[in-house]
Amino acid sequence: MPHRVVVLALDGLLPFELGIPQRIFGRSIATEPGGKARKLYDVVTCSIRPPGPVRTDADFSILVEHGPEALATADTVVVPASYELGPVFDEGRLTEELAAALALVRPGTRMVSICTGSYVLAAAGYLDGRPATTHWSSADHFQRTFPQVRVDPDVLFIDDGDVLTSAGVAAGIDLCLHLVRRDHGTAVANEIARRTVVPPHRDGGQAQYIHRPVPEPQFATTTGARAWALTRLDRPILLRDMAEHEAMSVRTFTRRFREEVGISPGQWLTQQRVERARHLLESTDLSIDQVARDAGFGTATSLRQHLQAALGVPPTAYRRTFRSSADTAS
Repeated sequence: MPHRVVVLALDGLLPFELGIPQRIFGRSIATEPGGKARKLYDVVTCSIRPPGPVRTDADFSILVEHGPEALATADTVVVPASYELGPVFDEGRLTEELAAALALVRPGTRMVSICTGSYVLAAAGYLDGRPATTHWSSADHFQRTFPQVRVDPDVLFIDDGDVLTSAGVAAGIDLCLHLVRRDHGTAVANEIARRTVVPPHRDGGQAQYIHRPVPEPQFATTTGARAWALTRLDRPILLRDMAEHEAMSVRTFTRRFREEVGISPGQWLTQQRVERARHLLESTDLSIDQVARDAGFGTATSLRQHLQAALGVPPTAYRRTFRSSADTAS
C-alpha cells in the first residue's frame, strides 16, 4: 500500500502551503517492470471537525472531505501554517478540539510541519528537547513560547528522524522533496523537482532571505566560483582558489559567500560532495572507494564519516536501500 500522508487543514491556513504535500507526494510514482506506474504516496486532507468548509487567509474557503478520524490512518502527518492558531500561538497550548484530533495520531507516526505549523507540533509536545525550525520572522517568539525546543532559525528544514520541521512557505517544498529523497532516493525526488520546476536541492538556509540593509550595491557574486567548483568536485578545492576565481580576497569571498548562500564555502562543498556521492551510489556500480574519489572525499573512510554525519547511514546501507528505488523510477 502507498505510504499515507494526511495533511491537517486548520482555519486560517495558507492555500499555497496546503497544496505543497499534494503536489510533491501526490505526484511521486515509481515505474514497475512492464511500464505500469505505481503511486508511492496516498495524500488525504482532513480537518479537526467533521467534513466541511475550512477558512483560508485568502478570500475563499476550501471544502475538506475528511474529519479528524483520518489522522488515525496516517503514516505521516503534515501540519501547514495557519494565521488563526489562537492559544497555540499566543500561549503555546492546544485547544481542546485540536488536542482531541491529535490524540488520534498513532504512536510512531512521522510528524511534519511547514512554516509556523511548528507551533502545533511544539504545543503537542512533539518537539520537546528536539531541534526545530520555523519561519525566521517567528523564530524569536517561537523560542520564547517553547523554551524546551532547540530552535535553529537559519536552516530551511530540520530532519530529526520521526519529526521534521521546515522554515517559511516555499521551504515546505524543500522539506517534502527531502522526504521523498529519504524514502525513495534521489532519482525519484529529482524527477518530482523537474516536474514541479524547482531545484531538487537548495543551497544554504534562511539567512539568505532575511532583509538586511546594504550600504551600497554589490555587483560581484560567488556564482561563478560555485559553478566552477561543481565541475571539479573530484579534485582538491581550496578556499583561495574559489576566491581567486572571482578576483576577491579570501575574506571578502567568504563574507559574500555567506551572504548569498547562508553557509560557509566549506560547508557548501561538503553538501555538494555528499549529493554527488548519493547520486553515484544510486545510479552506478562503482566501488565505494571509487565513489569516494569521484565525490572528492578521497577515501572510503572519509566518505563513510561524511555520509553517516549527513544521512545517518554508511554508503553500503544507503546503496542497498535506494538502488532498487532508483532503478524502478528510471
